[in-house]
Amino acid sequence: MIIILKEGVSANAVDNILGKIKDAGLNTHMSVGASKHIIGVIGDTTKINVGQLMTQEGVEDIRRVSEPFKTVNRKFHPNDTHIAVGNGFIGEGFFSVMAGPCSVESEEQIIEIAKSVKASGATCLRGGAYKPRTSPYAFQGLKSEGIRLLLEAKKITGLPIVTEIMSASVLDDFADVDIIQVGARNMQNFDLLSELGHSKKPILLKRGLSSTMEELLMSAEYIASGGNENIILCERGIRTFENYTRNTLDISAVAMLKRLTHLPIIIDPSHATGKSYLVSPLVKSAISIGADGVIVEVHNNPPMALCDGAQSLTPSEFDELMKDVKRRVEFEGKKL
Repeated sequence: MIIILKEGVSANAVDNILGKIKDAGLNTHMSVGASKHIIGVIGDTTKINVGQLMTQEGVEDIRRVSEPFKTVNRKFHPNDTHIAVGNGFIGEGFFSVMAGPCSVESEEQIIEIAKSVKASGATCLRGGAYKPRTSPYAFQGLKSEGIRLLLEAKKITGLPIVTEIMSASVLDDFADVDIIQVGARNMQNFDLLSELGHSKKPILLKRGLSSTMEELLMSAEYIASGGNENIILCERGIRTFENYTRNTLDISAVAMLKRLTHLPIIIDPSHATGKSYLVSPLVKSAISIGADGVIVEVHNNPPMALCDGAQSLTPSEFDELMKDVKRRVEFEGKKL
């Protein structure tokens, strides 16, 4: 349920409305806009006498919210959320480019790539330390050592770092990580999501391989309901019958999610396609459809990569892509 307040409503009237909702045992979420103030009511709203509430000073309208996701719903929070990362923001009006290798392999490798993507214009450094792999025999990442190396690269380049968490048991390792990524396989790891809800760090939440948009938003709701609304959604392709690409990028999800939620959304063209030559056209599509950024895999020697070399751009390919990205972002009136 949302309560739309009249323009110029007094603080006393707002406090009175909030008090009545609290007396009913429900929680509230206050959204302050340029001209409208909205109170989101979370919980069993059948306990509220809507007719009586409509008579309260300052109430303009009351509407039911049918969707199961509440806190992340745009109806609760009409204004776009902007998330501060490093010296910039992720959200409407900005275009963030997170770039780096699928896996951190060595100090030399991650620092070389970090310097390269920084020079090309990347806004964040991505790199896997804990790696969820389909095969138990595949490279599982350097784990805490990988995070240490990412932090070394950050120290040298100043780039904020993005890396994936697989279990709440290793959360202490992420104390200095700028953005914690929840991968597609953990999108519905509800214990992990609930734990991240107690954090104030930005969370990059990837859509599951076979998950609907509503399921993605419900996973975001797990994090937000714990108090952490610093959530970035990521469309990374879903599993379909198509075999020419690794997954099928649901580019329409960007436009739909922009309508449904106030959270920023980026795309991952690398995992969506599994082919480096398809990354550039999909990045261009992301800009055109209004995405708030991309996360792209870049490796200094893709044929020798320990993970996902086929979908990784070389530093020179990434540099060429960024020249085009800068032109398009400027044309769209956004900032990198």
